[in-house]
Amino acid sequence: MSSKRPPDLYWYLPTHGDGPYLGTEERHRPATIGYLGEIARAADRLGFKGVLLPTGTRCEDAWIVAAALIPQTRRLRFLVALRPGSGTPALFARHAAALDRISDGRVLVNVVTGADPADLAGDGNTLSHDERYAQTDEFLTIWRRILSGQAADFNGKYLSAHGTDISFPPIQKPHPPLWFGGSSDAGIEVAAKHIDVYLSWGEPLEQVKEKFDRVRARAAAQGRSVRFGLRINLIVRETEEEAWAAADRLISRVTDDLIAEAQHQFTSVSESVGQKRISALHQGRRDRLVIAPNLWAGLGLVRGGAGTALVGSPDNVAARIREYQAIGVETFITSAYPHLEEAFNVAELLFPKLGIDSESAPAERSWDLEFGRGAVPGVAASAS
Repeated sequence: MSSKRPPDLYWYLPTHGDGPYLGTEERHRPATIGYLGEIARAADRLGFKGVLLPTGTRCEDAWIVAAALIPQTRRLRFLVALRPGSGTPALFARHAAALDRISDGRVLVNVVTGADPADLAGDGNTLSHDERYAQTDEFLTIWRRILSGQAADFNGKYLSAHGTDISFPPIQKPHPPLWFGGSSDAGIEVAAKHIDVYLSWGEPLEQVKEKFDRVRARAAAQGRSVRFGLRINLIVRETEEEAWAAADRLISRVTDDLIAEAQHQFTSVSESVGQKRISALHQGRRDRLVIAPNLWAGLGLVRGGAGTALVGSPDNVAARIREYQAIGVETFITSAYPHLEEAFNVAELLFPKLGIDSESAPAERSWDLEFGRGAVPGVAASAS
């Protein structure tokens, strides 16, 4: 893929809550459907390709939130998290088909095998790390057969299905595309066999390339090819100085005790290889947060998952994005705090540098009258 082609930029729906600071309840915004709707409509108008909806016990349900927000958008794609151990393949196949039909083919599925044993136990899944990926393999085998219109006759170690069909098939053929991120050998095997788009968190270029090369090789061994995406945060300002000041401000409420607690969770409790790779980049130290040019790991002090951000001026952040494009990244799933205002900020400052067009001028900042809204609500209204 040419690094000069405009990348696909996705945005993030914070279904666990939002705010301008990490590590504090100060100015916290709850994940109300009204606030999430404001973010989704803004992302749709501004030119973001889609939005990611996460999963977990601390998040609103991704499938129900997506069903509520899809009718409020026109072009936005919804990358909806699916946790294989929390339901049967047939049930999630029906969910995916229904949502795909409701959205007129705008649904993508993000497969999240899961890494927190306590969180997974809440869904009744007490399998070991590698067993969970083996279960995911069986789940996706059945899920893909059902949505492709095949007989889902399957007897596995963890799952089985017999003669399952689907009366209301999806619009996208053979099924809504599957996205997935997993850095372990077991995860890469699942990606090679089933996945359309493989996702990595924002590690330094050489580490991302090494992982992509492994995925490509394993997919080729399966007679398949895989596309690639990057899940990363953005802190973009008019100047470098302003951007780095904003990064410092984002973690200005984070205490050393909170860092120690979070790092224990990430390195000793979580079974995610990807999470351990992110934590190893900074080792929980405030003096090791710049891990590559314009790549900052400050969020990873206390935030699990996407713990890095590209920080800088529009020109410099665009240059770093082009470098990731050059190693195969087609899609960037991005986020910034708080997500409503920062959607406008990213569109206004970064989109022109990447050649991404918006339907309407970002500076207009007005909502479609179709949804009964006038000017953009203030922060207090958004948090209500």
